[in-house]
Amino acid sequence: MKNIIVKIENLSHRYNSSWAIQNINIEINKKGIYGLLGSNGAGKSTTMNILCGVLNQTKGEVFINGIDMRKQPIEAKKQIGFLPQTAPLYLDLTVFEYLLYCARLHDMRPVYIGEALEEVMNKCGIVQVRNRLLKNLSGGFRQRVGIAQSIVHKPAVVILDEPTNGLDPVQIVDVRSLIKDISTERTVILSSHILSEIQLLCREIIMIERGQLVFSDSMDAFNNYIAPQSMLLDFESPPTLEMLGSIKGVNRAEQLTSKSIRVFYDGSKSVSEAIIVTSVQKQWRLTQLTIERNSIDEIFKQLTKNTISNQQ
Repeated sequence: MKNIIVKIENLSHRYNSSWAIQNINIEINKKGIYGLLGSNGAGKSTTMNILCGVLNQTKGEVFINGIDMRKQPIEAKKQIGFLPQTAPLYLDLTVFEYLLYCARLHDMRPVYIGEALEEVMNKCGIVQVRNRLLKNLSGGFRQRVGIAQSIVHKPAVVILDEPTNGLDPVQIVDVRSLIKDISTERTVILSSHILSEIQLLCREIIMIERGQLVFSDSMDAFNNYIAPQSMLLDFESPPTLEMLGSIKGVNRAEQLTSKSIRVFYDGSKSVSEAIIVTSVQKQWRLTQLTIERNSIDEIFKQLTKNTISNQQ
């Protein structure tokens, strides 16, 4: 178990007679940001709640820094920081009072608390609002305080559920920068429905769909599933499907309307350039070219289909 920060073995959980997740196996042994993806009802929230010790699993084991969550829940939870979708703030407290309360909840030794509060307020950029009531803070500052409470006790693992939800563009950039900073010192598991956010921040992807682990690999491997596979073309004088099919890299073409065609290709950038050049040469009069990318729902379907096929 040495050097393994998070280990989940054969994790399964059911509500009444329905299984929410089955046989989930995850192992994380490095610092950095790990993206946790899953559509609604996929089992992502159940997995996070078990990982945080909020929910007792039906089967399987969870280890945090080598500590068994079931056998030593208090010690395991000391290794975890958690920011749910809605930050758990007590709005009638000041920032300092709230973080002091959170430090005590985590059973920090009193001699270390003062230094820890100063450090976390500096890291999260909330020193200037330390004496303000939480109810008087903007959404961006509230989220920073929420992140601060998740790291005040210096956990090995920080779990952030939709941390940029409801923020404006400037606040989103600030929070993303803060998350990157935190990940240099500890493991961050980031849950988000925003694919671009996952791509910007994460080094590896963990994807759960229909209660099963369907993907766990690097961002480069994940990007193979979202590479462009088709493009929409509009012409004033459209070519035949055979003409388009003869262009290198084009796999096939299908007629949509009298002047619109969808082309499926190998993802190479040179294909769109070749279509544009050929259109000029052949006077097809191309008026629009739109690259289509896989949606996250399509990625879920494809990965789930592959997983089920491999199990059969």
